[in-house]
Amino acid sequence: MADEITETLLHMNRRRALQTAGGGLGSMALGSLLAGEDQPGSAFRKGAAAKRVIYLFQSGGPSQVDLFEHKPALAKLHGKDIFAHVEQTGRLTGFTNKHKIHPIINTRYAFRRHGACGSWVSELLPHMSRIVDEVCTIRSVSTKPVNHDPALTFMQTGHNLPGRPSVGSWLSYGLGSMNRNLPDFAVLVSKGDLGNMQPLNARLWGNGFLPGKYQGVRLRSGAEPVLYLKDPAGKSTADRRRILDTIKALNEEELARTGNPEIATRISQYEMAFRMQMSIPELADLSDEPESTFKLYGEDARRPGTYAFNCLMARRLAERDVRFIQLYHSGWDHHFHLPRHLPKRCRETDQASAALIVDLKQRGLLDDTIVIWGGEFGRTTFSQSGKVAESYGRDHHAACFTKIVAGGGFQAGLNYGETDDLCYRVVRDEVPVHDLHATILHQLGIDHEKLTYFFQGRRYRLTDVHGNVDTGLLA
Repeated sequence: MADEITETLLHMNRRRALQTAGGGLGSMALGSLLAGEDQPGSAFRKGAAAKRVIYLFQSGGPSQVDLFEHKPALAKLHGKDIFAHVEQTGRLTGFTNKHKIHPIINTRYAFRRHGACGSWVSELLPHMSRIVDEVCTIRSVSTKPVNHDPALTFMQTGHNLPGRPSVGSWLSYGLGSMNRNLPDFAVLVSKGDLGNMQPLNARLWGNGFLPGKYQGVRLRSGAEPVLYLKDPAGKSTADRRRILDTIKALNEEELARTGNPEIATRISQYEMAFRMQMSIPELADLSDEPESTFKLYGEDARRPGTYAFNCLMARRLAERDVRFIQLYHSGWDHHFHLPRHLPKRCRETDQASAALIVDLKQRGLLDDTIVIWGGEFGRTTFSQSGKVAESYGRDHHAACFTKIVAGGGFQAGLNYGETDDLCYRVVRDEVPVHDLHATILHQLGIDHEKLTYFFQGRRYRLTDVHGNVDTGLLA
């Protein structure tokens, strides 16, 4: 059968050689004219501090005032209307804009200073508190959207509407691959009973208007981390290789005829899938991990699909030079009964998050890896329900929240930025999302204003028409 396909392909090539020659030459000429439109290489600068990113995304909006922001004024003003003490600015969500008063709610959790840097951390994060001297704590991040879907989209793509490439896709496009056998951009999503979960759409790790080969590849839990990699029953690897070679030849002819970049994407996907038939099982096989690994990350790291397992997988992916590794952990949207749910999320993530940073450092990988921890926005210091309650909830808050960044030339042990006494707005060293993106790109050796892609009549970039590198965050 393979010989018949090959013979047909040979005849097809002879028959269409003259037909496609003119179009092929024209496509080559057009390509040379357009070559200057979007050359990622022009965005590079010398002296990159990092070469990969691990983004530990806590979807839903972790409460900074229950985890990182020690605000004694909350205890003094507990139950008082916050807008009697600060001027209301920005949008309130539909959950709380109807309330007559917005009573301040003090946290139930004790805070202590930790490390030589004296960083305040809640009792809910005992493991993270031990590594504060290894991380940069940014207390002054701000965003624009106040609802989940646009805020998630904005944090991942630099724009609040769908259709733009994700951060990982931009880096895959701009920096290219560091390995042949795994995708440049890998995504892992925690499974399990995660309470109030916001939907995680695949477009959050999508390529947008970039060619399809730059989209994220989701690695799943279970027997098949990547779907459809296994050969059909009764087919040998040699048979599969012959079939793929024939398909590749057909696709290459069509690519020469049409110049359609999606055909090039399809060729690369087939080839990557073939190589991943060996690389993915090896990646997912934890039998080579010593017991000390599971002591560090916790016993959950043995169970596929858990956050701890995904953190361990992130380290293994980083060791194999995957460019961008995105973890999603949902369930941080605590409008009601925060004291019931927040401790659960912290128990699921605290040890493994800290372990990943420790593990990367002891393996010599933290210096050139940027690790980011945080969500799409923070939570309010006033009650969600408009009432004072023991089992309180907090609404969305976009004006100020906390991100943790480690490695990659970010200054370790730094507490950056400051919010007011009621954690309502930033009063010093604000870090808008576009500035955070610009700074991350800078540490990867990219000028954020030059990494562009021409689409629908103009050049687009991750930071849109905004963004400044915040050198105060850097070592």
